[in-house]
Amino acid sequence: MSLSRIQIGLCAGRLVRPALVCAGLLVAPVLAASPAVAQVTAARPSTGPLFFRPGSQGAAFELLRLTETARADGLDPKRYRSRDLARLARAAEAGNPQAIARADRALSELFVRYAQDLRRAPNVGIVYVDGELRPQAPSAATLLAAAAAAPDVAAYMRNMGWMHPYYAQLRRQLTDARPDPATASLVTKNMLRVRSLPATGRYVLVNVAAQRLFMIDNNQTVDMMRVVVGKPVYPTPMMAGLIRYTSLRPYWNVPSDLAAERIVPNVIKGGTPYLRAKGYQVLSDWSDKAKVVSPASVDWQAVAAGKKEVRLRQLPGPANSMGDMKFMFPNPQGIYLHDTPQDELFGEAARLFSGGCVRLEAAHRLAAWLYGKPLRAKGAAPEQKVPMAKPMPVYLTYLTAVPSGNELAIYEDIYKKDGVPAARQRVASR
Repeated sequence: MSLSRIQIGLCAGRLVRPALVCAGLLVAPVLAASPAVAQVTAARPSTGPLFFRPGSQGAAFELLRLTETARADGLDPKRYRSRDLARLARAAEAGNPQAIARADRALSELFVRYAQDLRRAPNVGIVYVDGELRPQAPSAATLLAAAAAAPDVAAYMRNMGWMHPYYAQLRRQLTDARPDPATASLVTKNMLRVRSLPATGRYVLVNVAAQRLFMIDNNQTVDMMRVVVGKPVYPTPMMAGLIRYTSLRPYWNVPSDLAAERIVPNVIKGGTPYLRAKGYQVLSDWSDKAKVVSPASVDWQAVAAGKKEVRLRQLPGPANSMGDMKFMFPNPQGIYLHDTPQDELFGEAARLFSGGCVRLEAAHRLAAWLYGKPLRAKGAAPEQKVPMAKPMPVYLTYLTAVPSGNELAIYEDIYKKDGVPAARQRVASR
């Protein structure tokens, strides 16, 4: 595509022509190449320039179009000097080898600068339990090698191949569709959240707003399922961690606040037989060596009044709230993915019933994908730990606007994070 669509400015009142040098603008570098970029571009003679090789037609325009509208990314377009770089690109169209080399170096520097800015972790409230999952700006060599390997460099730039696939699609909703201010604000917030997600790879994605889990492999959704997430008073947090093992026939270690809210009133009402009927045990303390103690040793009224705490766990079995398995990515909040015996909840439109953890519609299906084979407990022993050969990234995110073909699917802001009036939202089905 011709660069004439990029506004290239005036020089002494005249439109800059490809062969025109005006006030030295086409001689001095517009963006000085960093040593890393210079090293990569110097090694290109065998492959040809990235932006001006056969099959790269339009790549420079696509990049300049992005940087010219960088305000959509929350970035300052002045940092990228897109119009000055358009002059260099126009000069290169004449075919002069020196002009091509100069423009290719400058555009490579521009690409690296812009891509690195976008890949840095945004401040959106996500907790990175495992630091290696925090977005990092890739090296110049990594970025340029990935772009050079793309079958169509122009399409790679247009689709922002260094970002999660949602990003470019959401961005186009903002820059091309020209939505109303409320929708624009919503899209912008979700673009920031998408920047926390990887550009490629194999991982588990839980969209808490949509109440769905996705199994992703190289940008393809290979499976999905409905999930139950936290009530608004116990919201499922945005979090990224590594699933390190699965526990088969797990205990449910009941958090103190949930024990006081859900279980203690039933004990006071029905006595300790309630605990036996539901498979609960009272433990001496919170250590790994805690012992089972008699329920009669607990002052249940004091626990109900908030004066004391009680540690409860539920034994494995059909009534256990963890179901057959739980997938552990150890974190201070005690959040994990787990099976559930309450299958009827997955038929609800709004599945906000948990204390923060994520309940799975098909835990055995997720296990088979993670391990490459079905997982089954061996015998009746509780807490059978099955390590992952390679820990699997899991991202719990909160996307209330996602691409759906050429449209925008908008989910209800269940935790009131967006600040967009509900009346302006077109709520998608979960």
